[in-house]
Amino acid sequence: MPRCLFVFVLLLLSVPAWARPQAADASRPNVVLIMTDDLGWADLGSYGAQDISTPNLDRLAREGVRFTDFYANGPLCTPTRAALMTGRYQQRYGLDLAIPGPGSPGAELGLPADGRSLPKRLGDAGYATALVGKWHLGYKPEFSPNAHGFDYFFGLKGGFHDYYHHYDAYQRPDLWENDRPVRQEGYSTDLITARAVGFIEKHAGRPFFIDVAYNAPHWPFQRPDAPEAAADNAHPQRADGSLAGTRADYAAMVERMDRGVGELLHALDRLGIAGNTLVIFTNDNGGEWLSSSAPLFHRKWTLWEGGIRVPTILRWPGRIAPGQVSAQVGITMDLTATILEAAGAPAPADPHLDGIDWIPVLAGREPPVERLLFWRTHTRNRPQTAVRDGDWKLLVDGHQAFLFNVRADPGERNDLAYRYPAIMERLRRAHAEWVKAVDSEAARNGALRP
Repeated sequence: MPRCLFVFVLLLLSVPAWARPQAADASRPNVVLIMTDDLGWADLGSYGAQDISTPNLDRLAREGVRFTDFYANGPLCTPTRAALMTGRYQQRYGLDLAIPGPGSPGAELGLPADGRSLPKRLGDAGYATALVGKWHLGYKPEFSPNAHGFDYFFGLKGGFHDYYHHYDAYQRPDLWENDRPVRQEGYSTDLITARAVGFIEKHAGRPFFIDVAYNAPHWPFQRPDAPEAAADNAHPQRADGSLAGTRADYAAMVERMDRGVGELLHALDRLGIAGNTLVIFTNDNGGEWLSSSAPLFHRKWTLWEGGIRVPTILRWPGRIAPGQVSAQVGITMDLTATILEAAGAPAPADPHLDGIDWIPVLAGREPPVERLLFWRTHTRNRPQTAVRDGDWKLLVDGHQAFLFNVRADPGERNDLAYRYPAIMERLRRAHAEWVKAVDSEAARNGALRP
């Protein structure tokens, strides 16, 4: 072998697999979207965790862009997932709150399959599509993942289930393959990883989209490889009223999920498709009581920063420079617009998307964008609303209104309402106009909750 060719081969082999030239058409990338459930903002190594090891997600952050000011569309599971599937505010579909379990009031609700969901649009563009993991957007067949355009579904339809027995809170089985209930031995996180890797392997020769929706680390806080102890933590509270689970249990759950992410990344490397795959990691809302969101305040169920600001990472070799840390403000429904645009499946103008495509900004082709974002929820009959506009955030919690500069004060400790009443009033008016618009659309579609 000529010396120059020998040197070239050595140099090529020294390049990581994900960065080597790929045979696939880069204009039609694969998309792997990973969404965790109730993860704290500070529970990854790249976000400051000291007691949880997440080497695979930390690697993803090094090889892509890590957001510091990214938000979930809501402080609960269903609202954020509805926004992801539609690319629009979930309030347009009457889904401010989480859908309760079967048999409970409100359990008949779901996200209508109107032919415009993210997987349907990608499928129409020639993508193989799958959801492996948590759905929580309706139990009826007409609300199912398959009805929304997913070619394949494996996972749970409810908000959570026992990691070993796959029962919901009422001891009813909640593990599905497409629209068929199934029984399978194994820890949920591992089952999700294995099915996701299998889908990637099967479809590596064509464009694919897979939503890997881990239910970890949502309670019950059942650590892996300890089925004998799982019953003690099968519910968030024990019979004596004490909270079940420990930080060590939670850490073990996060670390097993991170190991699963490593298996997904390894599959992309092994199959030679990592260089033509957009990988997105995000979370559905703030963490529960065992999580850490420091320095953010509060947690899931609330519109304080700890309830809605979430860790989010994007990697797309050759399109997004590695090692970035972005303070760009984003929200879950932006991921929908980003995925559609990357896949060459732009959404029609009617109905418009509320999210925006981030690739031009992250690739340095366009400047950062100022976002005006809105939230609304009801926390145990206590209404909360929020607006973020640039560095400012208006938070109305019950009857109390607060104004924070969350760029300078992410922990929301310094209320500036008394100093800037004009900003308070401007954001109040903006929120009122937004409520009028989304509720009007929901009412027209018969989706407005009483």
